[in-house]
Amino acid sequence: MAPIINAQGISKHFGANPLFQNVSFTVSEGDRIGLIGPNGSGKSTLLRILAGDVRPDGGEIAVRKRVRLSCVEQDSKFKSGDTVRSVAQSAMERGAVPESERGTRFAETLGRAGFENLEAEAFALSGGWQKRLAIVEAVLQSPDILLLDEPTNHLDLAAIEWLEALLQAAPFACVVVSHDRYFLENVATDMAELNRTYPDGLLRVAGSYSRFLEKKEEFLHAQSKRQEALENLVHREIEWLRRGAKARTRKSKARIDRAGELMGELADLNARSRSGSALIDFSATDRKTKRLIELENVSCEVGDRKLFAGLNIVITAGIRVGLVGPNGSGKTSLLRLLRGESEPSNGEIRRADRLRIVYFDQSRELDPDITLRRALAPEGDSVIYQDRLTHVASWAAKFLFTGEQLNQPVGKLSGGERARVLIAQLMLQPADVLLLDEPTNDLDIPTLDILEESLLEFQGSLVLVTHDRYMLDRVSTVVVGLDGLGGVGMFADYSQWERWLEERERTARSKVGKGSEKYPGRASGKRERQGSVRKKLSYLDAREHETIEQRVAEAEEVLQTKRAQLEDPKIVSDSERLIAAHAEMEEAQEKVDILYARWAELEKKKN
Repeated sequence: MAPIINAQGISKHFGANPLFQNVSFTVSEGDRIGLIGPNGSGKSTLLRILAGDVRPDGGEIAVRKRVRLSCVEQDSKFKSGDTVRSVAQSAMERGAVPESERGTRFAETLGRAGFENLEAEAFALSGGWQKRLAIVEAVLQSPDILLLDEPTNHLDLAAIEWLEALLQAAPFACVVVSHDRYFLENVATDMAELNRTYPDGLLRVAGSYSRFLEKKEEFLHAQSKRQEALENLVHREIEWLRRGAKARTRKSKARIDRAGELMGELADLNARSRSGSALIDFSATDRKTKRLIELENVSCEVGDRKLFAGLNIVITAGIRVGLVGPNGSGKTSLLRLLRGESEPSNGEIRRADRLRIVYFDQSRELDPDITLRRALAPEGDSVIYQDRLTHVASWAAKFLFTGEQLNQPVGKLSGGERARVLIAQLMLQPADVLLLDEPTNDLDIPTLDILEESLLEFQGSLVLVTHDRYMLDRVSTVVVGLDGLGGVGMFADYSQWERWLEERERTARSKVGKGSEKYPGRASGKRERQGSVRKKLSYLDAREHETIEQRVAEAEEVLQTKRAQLEDPKIVSDSERLIAAHAEMEEAQEKVDILYARWAELEKKKN
């Protein structure tokens, strides 16, 4: 297919330092390109160049006429006064969506994205919902190309799966900068890595992320062999030159020139092959206690809302707990309970004496005005790490910072660099228990690999909140899942948690479908069932159980009525009425889902 955007030989510098040079990048119809690379390699800058917001210092860019392009930045920002409704409607106007299609597209897109309160102020939404709205805004403009810069940051796992499904079915091409390896595996049809290691600054492979890894390994192996052969060649040529080569003959001149070319090629290859990696190594204490934190029948409530109930778990030395659940399900609240910042609504939490807990906060609050030097070494020009005195310059180098950056304000660092500063601060604190709340945001994939290795080697215990499913599967020895409806469960891995959610929903729906066959609901059968239920349920739960089947059936009838309204021609032709009808249908669906979940909970108690 003819490319929609064709960038050839582009370069970009910041000051005297080249960000990337002589990079060529094309986007054609149907492409779903995953773009990766080390922090600072220029991924976001390349996206802005493709979007036309930044001009390259060299090279050429050809863009097909009348192409529509949408871009979602890392940080989604909305103006005061913007509502979910106004943002979406404005996006369709900018995208020149025909008025006859706006109502249907509006209702369908916002409904699938999970928005219910269309009058909510956009800037007051949580980070995850702002990110969803930014993606919806971009999609509603009917783009030919969608550019996404770290779209999974701040999204919970359910939202990431929504975005995966959206991109897999999308009619437009997209370029996605991401560090989420499972997301890239599920979405990308092409992979590209921006990295000085490659001769042209970019390696692009058709296929999934796993296929890219295979091809990258082949390339690096071949490059290593070439480097070894060049070193031998250059060594021989240098020996020949030292013996006093005579430059009078044409053959000798050619050999001297060739030796110079080989040396230049080897120097270039050595420079490209030189890569640094952060040295991450968390310190555990020498504590011998096995049982560090015990949670017995713990419940947590915020206002009149129950986040979770009946949680029983023992945090022992060496355990690595992955904590999952939708936004608002109580993950951060559970971390606060573990730290002792708040008390449970019910149950008991017991902690070992003089327990040392180290916490990584997802908000990443660093004073933007202090220098990198003070952020890394607050007390002077050295730090004490693993009982050794280390100069701040050497400490900074472990996290890929240069000496020139030490006097730079923290506020000028990238998101990935700020994350490395916070990890450096954590490493100075020996811990019995590490609590990590979304530590992966903004980290590049090589740093993620090193972080994972460090967590696997950590001798203390770990509780990890992350949307990175690859890290969850690799690091966690147990997964605690919060369903957002008060339920909690323990699982071997993330996949088991997903299957549990799907099975519970499927079971609840099948019970309603079987109706009176499984739930007699008449004469002596009902009385016998009620008697057995009351033996295992409390009085109030038993009373609720008697009526829940009928209430589910009534809620299903209301839902069917609301769905039928969406097919009424009079409503479909009126965008305002269509939006209202869709909101009512979503509200009815939510009531049905809540009743199903409650039914499943009562059945579990009964059995």
